[in-house]
Amino acid sequence: MLHRPALLFDLDGTLADTAPDLCHTMNVILDRHGRAPVPQDRVRHLVGGGARLLMERGFMETGAPAPEAQLDEAFHQFIGYYSDHIADHSVLWPGVRDNLERLAARGVPMAVCTNKLEGLARQALEALGIAGFFPVVVGGDTLSVKKPDPEHLFEALRQLGHPSDAAIMVGDSSPDIDAALAAGLPSIALSFGYTRVPVEELGASVVIDHFDAFPAALKQLAPEAFDDF
Repeated sequence: MLHRPALLFDLDGTLADTAPDLCHTMNVILDRHGRAPVPQDRVRHLVGGGARLLMERGFMETGAPAPEAQLDEAFHQFIGYYSDHIADHSVLWPGVRDNLERLAARGVPMAVCTNKLEGLARQALEALGIAGFFPVVVGGDTLSVKKPDPEHLFEALRQLGHPSDAAIMVGDSSPDIDAALAAGLPSIALSFGYTRVPVEELGASVVIDHFDAFPAALKQLAPEAFDDF
């Protein structure tokens, strides 16, 4: 093949289990605003869309929606606290590092497409020890749009210098898969990430239950490109 498909990865819930730190930060900020904590198992269904939306959902989980001014304040408080605790308890999903190393050894272009603020995403990737695999990171504030807008994915491919029709999106929730569908790209969804919609209803090309199944999924979607993976 002239172009091996690039791989575009979501971050939270896809490359890493970041919910413990997101949950802790959200609850710290909710407490500052007189709200009860949200259980961690509920936070996994609230992630996706960025920190401001996470806080908005947190307020709605614990009472009346926050007014815009309060939500703005909570968002800025979230960013400040989370930046200092971005990977206290976050960990890569099992099998992620091995797959990234194998892909990098084969020269597969890779980027992160996340609705997390770009600066925080880069900080998290560094803390998790995988920043070197991703020369391109497109965050929720990199453009004027974010996932599920397909331009979010196209920007990553432009920065990679890669064709816009030769990529696979890897994610765990509707913004990821909807962006891939809008871009006309195949996708791999993880059944163990953070999603508000049942994973089988997302419309992904392939669903996997562990990163051990990732090589087979790639071969299913692009057999010639990944016959050596």
